Amino acid sequence: MILYNVTVTIDPQVETEWIEWMKNVHIPEMMKTGCFETHKFLKLVTERPDVDGNTYAIQYFAIDGKMIDLYLEKHAPALRQSHAEKYGNKSAAFRTLLEEV
Repeated sequence: MILYNVTVTIDPQVETEWIEWMKNVHIPEMMKTGCFETHKFLKLVTERPDVDGNTYAIQYFAIDGKMIDLYLEKHAPALRQSHAEKYGNKSAAFRTLLEEV
């Protein structure tokens, strides 16, 4: 199992709207790619005084690296672009890949 983790810090002014958009639009679009088996949407509860806004981790679970490669090649550019167009200057994101041991 490979975990594709997207960590996003979101501006408080758009946080409620962003959460709804993530749940109702973006995450369903990610899952429709067929590259992931399941997902989790989590909020960081550790306080970070150096960061404005709240931080979330969206975890997408893939069977193997081939599915991650497929996602990154065929689907990631458009999905990242849609997020950037909607929340680009109101969010900061980074992505990591983790392998189950």
